[in-house]
Amino acid sequence: MKEQKANQYMELLEIPPGYVNIMGYVDESEVNGPGCRAVIWVQGCLRECPGCFNPASWSFEINDLVSIDSLVHRILSNPKNTGVTFSGGEPFWQASALASVAKQVRAEGLNVMSFTGFTLEQLRSEYAPAGAHELLEQLDILIDGPYVQHLAVHSPDCPVASSNQKVHVFNPALKDKISWASDQIEIHILKDGSRIVTGYYGQLQLDEA
Repeated sequence: MKEQKANQYMELLEIPPGYVNIMGYVDESEVNGPGCRAVIWVQGCLRECPGCFNPASWSFEINDLVSIDSLVHRILSNPKNTGVTFSGGEPFWQASALASVAKQVRAEGLNVMSFTGFTLEQLRSEYAPAGAHELLEQLDILIDGPYVQHLAVHSPDCPVASSNQKVHVFNPALKDKISWASDQIEIHILKDGSRIVTGYYGQLQLDEA
């Protein structure tokens, strides 16, 4: 196990500065946070939680390298996006790059939230992944804690996937905007014909139509 994790850390180091290794991206999502959002699923997670919605995101191998500048441009080029959500995978393994994305889109008036398998306490500690404190400073909302299958929630009144997870609202303006729920899904048809199914019931899929 230690050798496997060491290899995954080495793959993280293969990401060039100024780039994010992503699994998927969609615009105009309404089930991954308040309002209409761009959603970025990063590639790579060490937890491998049973029942995880996105097992294809576990590998740290290079999947789709996107520059920070092009990612910001893509987000801002869709005027319907009022916010950005980082999901995964584990966003905080690429915290420094995502902090740069977050800072630029917030400067244009968008809000930013992130899911994470870490707890907020862990992310604030000296043992947090590199750049974690920097990313936390740019977040309006954080949903923390690993997905625990036997604590799964499917409810129109609950915004988390399992009951151990917590919603931290750092921006008071969004306190009354926690309106998405754990029983919602969306299907996005991309230009190449592939589909992204996202939400709490639907495992994220990148399949050919």
